[in-house]
Amino acid sequence: MPHSGSCLCGQTTITLNSTHPEQIVCHCTDCKQTSGSAFSTNVLAPQKDVTITGPVKNYDIKAPSGNTVTRIFCSNCGSAVSHKSVAFGDAQAIQTGNFADFAKIPVKTELFVKSRWDSVAPFKDAAQVQTMPS
Repeated sequence: MPHSGSCLCGQTTITLNSTHPEQIVCHCTDCKQTSGSAFSTNVLAPQKDVTITGPVKNYDIKAPSGNTVTRIFCSNCGSAVSHKSVAFGDAQAIQTGNFADFAKIPVKTELFVKSRWDSVAPFKDAAQVQTMPS
């Protein structure tokens, strides 16, 4: 089932032409800062199945792994849209907060739980991964 979403202002749209039965939560510092919250919610989608249209900007940052992560955000409202890294291979992480239908899709993995805020409980039935899997 394809997914369609947009940024806060609606000028940047995201279409995923792939099915995603589960989500990933990331508690790393970069994801917390780009989401402005305690964590980010994401799916890894094949880049060939992702279409992002509208005004976007990229921001490159070096991750603790040494890899460059390219963060993609709406250049009008600042909503985080996606991020890419060589660690993802031919996929890219898509922030699922921009899609209404992901509210019903379960979280099955939590990354960087070593950085999870003490006040945030683990997601029920989700795998708990201390950092980024190799």
